[in-house]
Amino acid sequence: MITPESSMPSAASRRRFLALSAGALATTALAAAGCSAPEKASASAKPAAGGKDLTKIGLDYPFTQLPLYSTLVKLSTAEAKKHGSSLITTSDNANADTQASNLNTWIAQKVPAIVSFPMVFEAMEAVAQRAMEAGLIWVTYGGSLEHQSADIQFSFREGGTLLGEAAAQWAQENLGGKGKVAFLTDSTIELGRERTKGMVEAFTKAAPGVDVVAREQAIDPDTGLSKAKAILAKHPDLNIVLGITDAAAYGAYKALQQTGRAKDDAKTFVGGQDGSAPSLLAIKQGTFYRASAALAPNDLAAAIVDVPHAVAAGKADPSAQVPVNLVRRGDTARIDDLLAQNA
Repeated sequence: MITPESSMPSAASRRRFLALSAGALATTALAAAGCSAPEKASASAKPAAGGKDLTKIGLDYPFTQLPLYSTLVKLSTAEAKKHGSSLITTSDNANADTQASNLNTWIAQKVPAIVSFPMVFEAMEAVAQRAMEAGLIWVTYGGSLEHQSADIQFSFREGGTLLGEAAAQWAQENLGGKGKVAFLTDSTIELGRERTKGMVEAFTKAAPGVDVVAREQAIDPDTGLSKAKAILAKHPDLNIVLGITDAAAYGAYKALQQTGRAKDDAKTFVGGQDGSAPSLLAIKQGTFYRASAALAPNDLAAAIVDVPHAVAAGKADPSAQVPVNLVRRGDTARIDDLLAQNA
């Protein structure tokens, strides 16, 4: 489904977010609101509301337009219930200022554990530090911060590498090692940068004869659609599109179809990362959407709940590294399992 909003903050939004977050440390209490364990400067602070009776977890996932969002909320809510906890969520609508405001409010309300996917990591340090100083558990999702109790990562570089290698192998076997490739990338956060690096390096190393015609910032379906259309206007014979997310890659998949490419075109390869349902269905149906470096939603939901509980229980290494697996045509059982998790 192509959605109307772009998920990336503008430069102006990033500046406003930095100002808002920094100001939270100097103003009133109300304003305070994809691997080895990272350094945690404030991790020694004991969560005052933690302990083994952690009854509430806040999930702050700002990219509500991505297909994964509703799945994560549903599965995490069920997982939290198993642990005797309730799950609450923010509604950031992919807006960095709104994310800062919502998190500041949670910290002022003493939500005992917060799992947050920062839109602007450097700005989020101030918010995370305030949460730690307030005795709350702070878990960073999709990267790491200096001030945190733990983090949740998901083999960022490995996912990109798996996708890049698979596409390069396909290019060698089906295009004679020639053709044109476009990358839909992300340079704003650790997750995006690592996935991009793995994807681009693996592909260009294994398929040096394929011309790289574009590298465009895109993580959501709408942006993937518009960027792919612009690339196709210059390179109508584009063979391969690899995305930092399945959402962006799916937008490119739709763009190729809208410009006349047959769904099963033998000389086209689209692939992404995350394992979102629309992309998995396209792979299963035998289209030119051929691969996804997929995460299991059940694994992500378990980490969202298990990691803050591990922090509350005082475990020495509470962080999580969620595994990623390449899924492609023919992996029917695996695809069906992932689709069931996304249902």
